Amino acid sequence: MADKELEGMINVYLDDFRPCPKGFVLARNVEECLALLSNCKVNILSLDHDLGFGEPTGYDLVKKMVQHGYYANEIYLHTSSASGRMNMYQLLQKHKPEHVSIYSHPMPMDVLERAATGGTNH
Repeated sequence: MADKELEGMINVYLDDFRPCPKGFVLARNVEECLALLSNCKVNILSLDHDLGFGEPTGYDLVKKMVQHGYYANEIYLHTSSASGRMNMYQLLQKHKPEHVSIYSHPMPMDVLERAATGGTNH
């Protein structure tokens, strides 16, 4: 993706516990993440599943994303919940636009470095 196309885009990290990587905007819950997705263009989105006892989950977020057509260019699932990861991945994979890439694993080091430096090499 060209640098011009990334202008004004943000990267979002949804997690209630883990520290936010450099180059990302932190969303601690589904509500915060939905606000970012609905108001900003998102390049990289990394999702947790379990967001605190009694709180909506990453899967709840993915259902809303599909319902409203909110997608990032790249979506990573960094959750440690195997069932949550599988459910989120399957729903995203089924409904994503063609240009969206879904990964059922955490971001690799090169993606973290790219986000931290604002780079665009895919």
